[in-house]
Amino acid sequence: MTTNGDGDDARVEGVTSTVSKETGALRDADELLANWPYPPPGGWTADDLDRLPQNGPNGELDFFKHVELIDGALIFMSPQRRFHEYLLYGLRTTLNAQAPDHLKAVMQMDLVLGPRQRPCPDVVVVDKQAAQDRSRTAYTPNEVHLVIEVVSPESEFRDHSVKPELYAKAGIPHFWLVENKADEPTVFVYQLDPVSRSYSVTGIHHDRLKVAEPFPIDIDLIELPD
Repeated sequence: MTTNGDGDDARVEGVTSTVSKETGALRDADELLANWPYPPPGGWTADDLDRLPQNGPNGELDFFKHVELIDGALIFMSPQRRFHEYLLYGLRTTLNAQAPDHLKAVMQMDLVLGPRQRPCPDVVVVDKQAAQDRSRTAYTPNEVHLVIEVVSPESEFRDHSVKPELYAKAGIPHFWLVENKADEPTVFVYQLDPVSRSYSVTGIHHDRLKVAEPFPIDIDLIELPD
């Protein structure tokens, strides 16, 4: 979650509801944080992230500003290196310059993949109609065409093992994994096998990334917008 789901392979057709799927009742911030740092009754859900304050339970500034939900656990994201920010901005800018009118690339927006799964990818390409709604805090798999994760040392296991499986089971058709190789990006491009609901690598790109899907893309990885 950047502030402004059990075998969770089922598609989620709406944005997070105002009623917890687990408890059937509204849970406000006071209830959620009553026994911090222990989880609330029934555990954390994707809906809960919309009701967390930005600051912490003891007034810590921006405590909940960058947090995602994986298997019902809150994951706090560490401060990112300049390489990470450079890649996010450069990829989003380049994708938007080449995307068809009905698509839009956005940075660090949550995806609700199930009641206990709400990751926050680095970049996603979504339906432009969804991106134009500036009240949104998350998107659903049916609105997503491409997910990009830029690997950081603290997120390596999640980016390599946990998140790709979640995205594939949710039916997201395209996934890119960006690795830091001597401060230059290497992009591993994956496409979904709709039968096995798993990703297969279709290319490894170093200096230039050129693919036909989810739309024709041609990116100079050495000279990204800065």
